[in-house]
Amino acid sequence: MTRRLISSGSTFEAEIGYSRAVAQGDWVFVSGTTGFDYATMTIADDIAAQTDQCLKNIDAALREAGASLRDVVRVTYVLPDGNEFPSCFPVLRQYFGDIRPAAMMIAAGLADPRMKIEIEVTALRQTRA
Repeated sequence: MTRRLISSGSTFEAEIGYSRAVAQGDWVFVSGTTGFDYATMTIADDIAAQTDQCLKNIDAALREAGASLRDVVRVTYVLPDGNEFPSCFPVLRQYFGDIRPAAMMIAAGLADPRMKIEIEVTALRQTRA
Protein backbone atom coordinates (compact mmCIF):
# COMPACT_ATOMS: atom_id res chain seq x y z
CA MET A 1 0.00 0.00 0.00
CA THR A 2 1.57 3.24 -1.15
CA ARG A 3 1.65 6.31 1.07
CA ARG A 4 1.43 9.57 -0.88
CA LEU A 5 2.03 13.00 0.61
CA ILE A 6 0.02 15.92 -0.80
CA SER A 7 1.19 19.53 -0.43
CA SER A 8 -0.77 22.71 -1.01
CA GLY A 9 2.35 24.84 -1.19
CA SER A 10 1.45 26.56 2.07
CA THR A 11 4.47 27.94 3.89
CA PHE A 12 3.02 26.41 7.09
CA GLU A 13 3.64 22.86 5.83
CA ALA A 14 7.40 23.25 5.41
CA GLU A 15 7.75 25.44 8.51
CA ILE A 16 5.92 23.05 10.82
CA GLY A 17 6.67 19.72 9.10
CA TYR A 18 3.38 18.21 7.93
CA SER A 19 1.47 17.42 4.74
CA ARG A 20 -1.78 19.02 3.62
CA ALA A 21 -3.02 15.47 3.06
CA VAL A 22 -1.84 11.88 3.18
CA ALA A 23 -3.31 9.29 0.84
CA GLN A 24 -2.89 5.68 1.94
CA GLY A 25 -4.74 3.03 -0.02
CA ASP A 26 -8.29 4.29 -0.55
CA TRP A 27 -8.12 6.60 2.47
CA VAL A 28 -7.26 10.30 2.30
CA PHE A 29 -6.58 12.22 5.50
CA VAL A 30 -6.65 16.00 5.07
CA SER A 31 -4.94 18.07 7.78
CA GLY A 32 -6.71 20.86 9.55
CA THR A 33 -7.12 23.49 6.85
CA THR A 34 -7.77 27.19 7.38
CA GLY A 35 -9.16 29.91 5.17
CA PHE A 36 -5.83 31.13 3.81
CA ASP A 37 -5.62 31.52 0.06
CA TYR A 38 -2.31 29.70 -0.38
CA ALA A 39 -1.53 31.45 -3.67
CA THR A 40 -1.44 34.85 -1.97
CA MET A 41 -1.16 33.80 1.71
CA THR A 42 -4.04 36.14 2.52
CA ILE A 43 -7.11 35.44 4.60
CA ALA A 44 -10.56 37.09 4.56
CA ASP A 45 -12.00 38.70 7.69
CA ASP A 46 -15.43 37.05 7.26
CA ILE A 47 -16.01 33.55 8.69
CA ALA A 48 -18.25 32.50 5.79
CA ALA A 49 -15.57 33.52 3.28
CA GLN A 50 -12.94 31.65 5.33
CA THR A 51 -15.17 28.56 5.41
CA ASP A 52 -15.55 28.68 1.65
CA GLN A 53 -11.77 29.01 1.17
CA CYS A 54 -11.13 26.14 3.63
CA LEU A 55 -13.34 23.88 1.55
CA LYS A 56 -11.76 25.01 -1.72
CA ASN A 57 -8.34 24.17 -0.22
CA ILE A 58 -9.60 20.79 0.98
CA ASP A 59 -11.19 20.04 -2.39
CA ALA A 60 -7.89 20.78 -4.15
CA ALA A 61 -6.00 18.40 -1.82
CA LEU A 62 -8.61 15.67 -2.29
CA ARG A 63 -8.51 16.03 -6.07
CA GLU A 64 -4.73 15.76 -6.08
CA ALA A 65 -5.16 12.51 -4.15
CA GLY A 66 -7.69 11.19 -6.68
CA ALA A 67 -10.70 11.81 -4.45
CA SER A 68 -13.40 14.45 -4.12
CA LEU A 69 -15.58 16.08 -1.51
CA ARG A 70 -18.19 13.38 -2.29
CA ASP A 71 -15.77 10.89 -0.71
CA VAL A 72 -15.65 12.70 2.66
CA VAL A 73 -16.88 10.44 5.45
CA ARG A 74 -15.85 12.51 8.48
CA VAL A 75 -15.32 16.21 9.11
CA THR A 76 -14.17 18.15 12.16
CA TYR A 77 -14.76 21.88 12.51
CA VAL A 78 -12.73 23.98 14.96
CA LEU A 79 -13.78 27.56 15.69
CA PRO A 80 -12.33 29.89 18.31
CA ASP A 81 -15.85 31.26 18.86
CA GLY A 82 -18.52 28.56 18.77
CA ASN A 83 -21.19 31.27 18.55
CA GLU A 84 -20.05 31.94 14.98
CA PHE A 85 -20.82 28.42 13.79
CA PRO A 86 -24.34 29.26 12.46
CA SER A 87 -22.70 31.80 10.11
CA CYS A 88 -21.00 28.83 8.42
CA PHE A 89 -24.19 26.80 7.84
CA PRO A 90 -25.02 28.13 4.34
CA VAL A 91 -21.49 27.41 3.08
CA LEU A 92 -21.41 23.97 4.70
CA ARG A 93 -24.78 23.07 3.16
CA GLN A 94 -23.47 24.18 -0.23
CA TYR A 95 -20.52 21.76 -0.03
CA PHE A 96 -21.84 18.93 2.17
CA GLY A 97 -25.65 19.17 2.00
CA ASP A 98 -26.03 16.01 -0.12
CA ILE A 99 -22.91 14.24 1.18
CA ARG A 100 -23.72 14.54 4.88
CA PRO A 101 -20.50 13.19 6.43
CA ALA A 102 -20.22 12.40 10.12
CA ALA A 103 -19.22 15.66 11.79
CA MET A 104 -18.03 17.32 14.96
CA MET A 105 -17.64 20.99 15.89
CA ILE A 106 -15.45 22.16 18.73
CA ALA A 107 -14.53 25.57 20.03
CA ALA A 108 -10.79 25.98 20.62
CA GLY A 109 -8.09 28.54 20.00
CA LEU A 110 -6.31 28.51 16.65
CA ALA A 111 -2.67 29.33 15.88
CA ASP A 112 -3.34 32.74 14.34
CA PRO A 113 -5.97 35.21 15.63
CA ARG A 114 -7.03 35.96 12.02
CA MET A 115 -8.24 32.35 11.66
CA LYS A 116 -11.94 31.97 12.38
CA ILE A 117 -12.29 28.31 11.38
CA GLU A 118 -10.19 25.23 10.70
CA ILE A 119 -11.59 22.15 8.98
CA GLU A 120 -10.17 18.62 8.88
CA VAL A 121 -11.63 15.78 6.79
CA THR A 122 -11.20 12.08 6.22
CA ALA A 123 -12.24 10.64 2.87
CA LEU A 124 -12.62 7.12 1.55
CA ARG A 125 -12.19 6.98 -2.21
CA GLN A 126 -15.15 5.20 -3.72
CA THR A 127 -14.97 2.73 -6.59
CA ARG A 128 -15.98 4.60 -9.69
CA ALA A 129 -17.62 2.95 -12.69
